[in-house]
Amino acid sequence: MRIDLHTHSTASDGTDTPAELVRNAAAAGLDVVALTDHDTTRGHAEAIAALPQGLTLVTGAELSCRLDGVSMHMLAYLFDPDEPDLLRERELVRDDRVPRAKGMVAKLNDLGVGVTWDQVARIAGDGSVGRPHIASALVELGVVPTVSDAFTRDWLADGGRAYVDKHETDPFEAIRLVKAAGGVTVFAHPAAAERGRTVPESAIVKLAEAGLDGIEVDHMDHDAATRDRLRALAADTGLLTTGSSDYHGSRKTCVPGEYTTDPEVYGEITRRATGAFPVPGAGGRRA
Repeated sequence: MRIDLHTHSTASDGTDTPAELVRNAAAAGLDVVALTDHDTTRGHAEAIAALPQGLTLVTGAELSCRLDGVSMHMLAYLFDPDEPDLLRERELVRDDRVPRAKGMVAKLNDLGVGVTWDQVARIAGDGSVGRPHIASALVELGVVPTVSDAFTRDWLADGGRAYVDKHETDPFEAIRLVKAAGGVTVFAHPAAAERGRTVPESAIVKLAEAGLDGIEVDHMDHDAATRDRLRALAADTGLLTTGSSDYHGSRKTCVPGEYTTDPEVYGEITRRATGAFPVPGAGGRRA
């Protein structure tokens, strides 16, 4: 089995629609794909409707969190999307995205960059607006060559010149909320230092004690030494280890299935979940 547990669609900051995403996942030879848009489950229905035969969808979301001033992301899988407390928290985060993005546009204007809110809104479309949309605007203007080059302290990285905070959930609270909604939690790219500051390993130990299920180890932003260190930490703390592409369509260079999750780990995730269940595809044939 080839299993990719971290992808994004146009419901947040990917460039594939949810339907395109599942078709592309099938074409890439995946057996299981998780749709984990930022702070939203809006793309799930479309993905399920288009799900090809032979591909299973894991419903999820990537929750925006902050611990001791450090931004971090929590992958949440197979939770009940209508559980009111978790839904309310996701809406708080999502509703703060627009004023935050407008604040970043204003900071860029102060820096002499001619990005406009209309430009960012056009790029975001119906998606949950975020930094990658602003980064794409900077690429359009020729300010940076790629989206990744916008995520530096010169521009949009945490603490960068154009960075603006938004409402983010305490990760301990996120674990509690996801568990109460029957879901499973995995700390996304925990050592992706090029994105900005990362939380210390001592914090991951405390999160594990609070019920964190796993950490994402095999990821494009982790080198071999980092992966080895994270695997050792997971072994010491009893955390599951996952691998994922963090696919965003054309907005990033990664492809579906670039990194994958062990089938036994996937099986354990599905065993722990009670809020929702993986959806087997029946809507078409594998490309």
